[in-house]
Amino acid sequence: MIVFSNLSLRRGPKALLEGASFSIHPGQKVGLTGANGVGKSSLFALIRGELGQDSGVFSLPPAWVLAHVKQETPSSAQTALEYALQGDEEYVNLHAQIVEAEGAGLGELHARLDAINGYTAESRAATLLHGLGFKPEEIQRPVSSFSGGWRMRLNLAQALMCRSDLLLLDEPTNHLDLDAVIWLQDWLKGYRGTLLLISHDREFLDAICTQIAHIEQSRLTLYGGNYSTFEITRAEKLAQQQSAYEKQKREREHMQRYVDRFRAQATKARQAQSRLKALERMELIAPAHVDSPFSFSFRDPEKMPDRLLNMSGVSVGYGDKTIIANVRLQILPGERIGLIGPNGAGKSTLIKFLAGNLSAQAGECWQAQDLKVGYFAQHQLEQLKIDQSPLQHLRALDKQAREQDLRNYLGGFAFHGERVDEAVAPFSGGEKARLALALLIYQRPNLLLLDEPTNHLDLDMRLALSMALQAFNGAMVIVSHDRHMLKTVTDQLILVDSGKATEFEGDLDDYAVWLQNRFRDEEAVSKPIETTTAAHSAAGRKDQRRESAEKRKQLQPLKRKVDQLEQEMHKLNQQKSKLEESLADPDTYTEANKTKLKQWLLDKSALEARLETVELEWMTLSEEYETALAE
Repeated sequence: MIVFSNLSLRRGPKALLEGASFSIHPGQKVGLTGANGVGKSSLFALIRGELGQDSGVFSLPPAWVLAHVKQETPSSAQTALEYALQGDEEYVNLHAQIVEAEGAGLGELHARLDAINGYTAESRAATLLHGLGFKPEEIQRPVSSFSGGWRMRLNLAQALMCRSDLLLLDEPTNHLDLDAVIWLQDWLKGYRGTLLLISHDREFLDAICTQIAHIEQSRLTLYGGNYSTFEITRAEKLAQQQSAYEKQKREREHMQRYVDRFRAQATKARQAQSRLKALERMELIAPAHVDSPFSFSFRDPEKMPDRLLNMSGVSVGYGDKTIIANVRLQILPGERIGLIGPNGAGKSTLIKFLAGNLSAQAGECWQAQDLKVGYFAQHQLEQLKIDQSPLQHLRALDKQAREQDLRNYLGGFAFHGERVDEAVAPFSGGEKARLALALLIYQRPNLLLLDEPTNHLDLDMRLALSMALQAFNGAMVIVSHDRHMLKTVTDQLILVDSGKATEFEGDLDDYAVWLQNRFRDEEAVSKPIETTTAAHSAAGRKDQRRESAEKRKQLQPLKRKVDQLEQEMHKLNQQKSKLEESLADPDTYTEANKTKLKQWLLDKSALEARLETVELEWMTLSEEYETALAE
């Protein structure tokens, strides 16, 4: 088993863990939780042998095979299938020996290959890739042809392919869509090894974990049960801070009395139904997180038209390519719509159109004169001015407000004291996301468009955002792979799939069943092709590579641009790594290096901003190249 005894761990001058003592037994699935920056990823680095403890003892069974997701993917000519297979090192080594061996010894090698189920390795790898969203024709494409997010999926597939005793997963759902998250959840539930999982997705943690290891104030506490059980247990320990929970309880009772009184009256039935839905959502909130640093709410929109937006026969896409056709959608105040569907089906495209960032290719879209859109997407973080403070950003929106009121508002998003006046350059991704949300909420929109708003947010902030969205009086359209967020803030689901956007009859549990059936159907169609001798023979693979090479030759100009961007990304990553090495040095944080530290943080922020811009362009052109290659 894994044993931590009186372990202390520091990163620079900061104490991450002090006196941690706990054990993890074989086969246990443990969720590692805590606010951003408390040391979860550092603990993983310790387990991988990349970081040493400052005191105490850590031990891992020496024979255990450890698997984790690599953070970088080489630009390789290997196919996606071959890359995934590399995760099973024993299979790869035996296969290489069989290829090189002649005569004597072949029988023994084949027997060893059979003992580790080596003859099913390619089939297992193909199934993993399919579950993570790769189409059957894509698994024979070279790794170098995939964009950054898809390469991270390849790294995840490689880690899952390893027949490991211990699997470390640090935010594995960050680069996945909802479909892949649901598939990964089912796969991990069947994993027989020991699992340590860092995640801010409570539904994911609930479904998989049997224990929760929570880090706060440099202490690690091990709780039995899943995440919901942990919330309740921890809330009991924080009984003296239960005022927020009691307030919510009184609100629920008040809403229930309203529902009971008016639900039978025709004139009040709609309001009663609305409060009943809100009540159902509130019941999902556990009485934990009472010590959350976040406390904010949406102010009522300045104007609320009776009808916000109406789409009739609208088609949207890019250039001459249509992504979604004939969309009919009306959005009224109070409507809460969740967009679901496979990755690349057009959910973000539809949100961009609603935000006014894309024009319709066909059809009509009517908007209310007083429509005020609040749009959040990841590229909003890039629009923050890195040399300005949170207070300056907020002041630009409201030059008449009292400074203390602005500071109080920012305090609800956990920006306190000097942090309010510091430039955002060195802020983490989570802090930038919180600031972007704070700025959006301050503007009092009547239509919210949220595209993956929970990326970079920890569990406390996700819960605070869910509660704020529940009380929002305007309309909302949201895309999220966080199922708890979708369950607690939406009343209607729209499925975006196969070029259409239609209302989904059912809830997220029904959607999970729909996905499983679809996955089985796709597997049944592709399996006969995958298992034929021709498809797996060297000649079959050679023909496939020749056809791909012909297509790539025609797309050389586009590919050269993609390669140039990739080279620039590589250089930027090297520069970023050097800066991170300097920032990891404890001497950097001494008073003598204060000026140098400030400059390094600014340089790092500028590098990250440029890297995000380059990667966004790279991903766009790569997807264009991939689409053309697949046609």
